[in-house]
Amino acid sequence: MPNEDTVYLADSANAPYGQKSKEQILQVSCKNTELLLQMGCKIIVVACNTATTNAIEHLRSHYPVPFIGIEPAIKPAALHSKSKTIGVLATKGTLSSHLFSTTSKHHANGIRIIEQEGTGLVELIESGNSSSEETKELLFTYVKPMLDAHIDHLVLGCTHYPYLIPLLKELLPKEVRIIDCGAAVANQTYNVLKEQGLLNADLQKVGDHSFYTNTEVELFTTFLKDLPGNIQALHRNF
Repeated sequence: MPNEDTVYLADSANAPYGQKSKEQILQVSCKNTELLLQMGCKIIVVACNTATTNAIEHLRSHYPVPFIGIEPAIKPAALHSKSKTIGVLATKGTLSSHLFSTTSKHHANGIRIIEQEGTGLVELIESGNSSSEETKELLFTYVKPMLDAHIDHLVLGCTHYPYLIPLLKELLPKEVRIIDCGAAVANQTYNVLKEQGLLNADLQKVGDHSFYTNTEVELFTTFLKDLPGNIQALHRNF
């Protein structure tokens, strides 16, 4: 979607969501939604597994724009698993949610799911330490029980965790496939925009991309260095 402007809201001051109660997640999700609507957003991707599983039904029923949710990609992992054992690395808020339980029952019948809370990983990633030795050691303690159970797919159940893929590739055998839902979410966003006639009609326009954080802009920009297009990173209190 190269012609679309994007606004990215990094609510790092309230991270990690995975340790919050459902009521707290609803509160911050509504606050962030209202801020994005004030900025003129026509569609909102809830780019957080925990916020999706705990808040998206409420958001869809209370706000007038389409919402794209994110949830652990259990279905493709279960469909393609030969060992009939898959791992899910996610936050407590995602693993304990009703939506996660329902998705597992519907799409993973006959599949053994090894669940693991990634406690501490979000904080390490947010602080710019996604490739540190500390992160690698912690990550190994989380994936070892999965390897002992002979998983052949590892589902990343948090949108922070793709930053850990380089480390995971060092720790996992080549036959273990890492499942990240990013591409599927982008495709769904495009399809909804197209179906609802919301795509930008000016095909000559290059999209502008604004990134807002409520913590340190300097650290935040380290995550943006390889992105194409017109980019600005700004601090905002929210």
